[in-house]
Amino acid sequence: MGHAAQKSVVAAADYLAWEPAQLDRHEFLDGEVFTMAGAEDRHVTVAGNVSMVLRQHLSGSPCRTYMSAMRLHVAAANSYFYPDVLVTCSALDLVSPLVKAEPKLIVEVLSPSTAAYDRGVKFSHYRSLASLEEYVLIDLDTRSTDGYRKGADGLWVLHPFARGESVSLASVGLELSAVQLFAEVQDN
Repeated sequence: MGHAAQKSVVAAADYLAWEPAQLDRHEFLDGEVFTMAGAEDRHVTVAGNVSMVLRQHLSGSPCRTYMSAMRLHVAAANSYFYPDVLVTCSALDLVSPLVKAEPKLIVEVLSPSTAAYDRGVKFSHYRSLASLEEYVLIDLDTRSTDGYRKGADGLWVLHPFARGESVSLASVGLELSAVQLFAEVQDN
């Protein structure tokens, strides 16, 4: 008879001390460590396009744009993630060089292996961030985008954007055209 595999639990402090020395990035989810797979060209290009437009748009403001190498702490979930793009306007985040905790906007570029996770478990944890106003999911295959915005009542509302439509990022007051979003990206 087989035995159930034992789950190895790691303390957050141990993860934070160990992770910077690793060649691959790892997300930490309440005691479990997960290796992040490398991304394909389209994924990296779209994330870069979003980051570049956001950075230019927010230039001169107190907000900063970060790409996938910046760690995000979600305290309520005892977790650390690496979003594809995040924007923070928090003074606390500006003084923290390695970890951000108060994002205003998070963007994830979906891949077949992570789409369900990004839409499900990860989004449920992101929703616990009081500062988060908008969560955006970009589908490379359909070239569509789902934007979720937190209303004044605390409820999240879906704002879908079809292929070819501009994406409205209300949290930062930006219209991102499909041309900007998918610049230099080939259809598969």
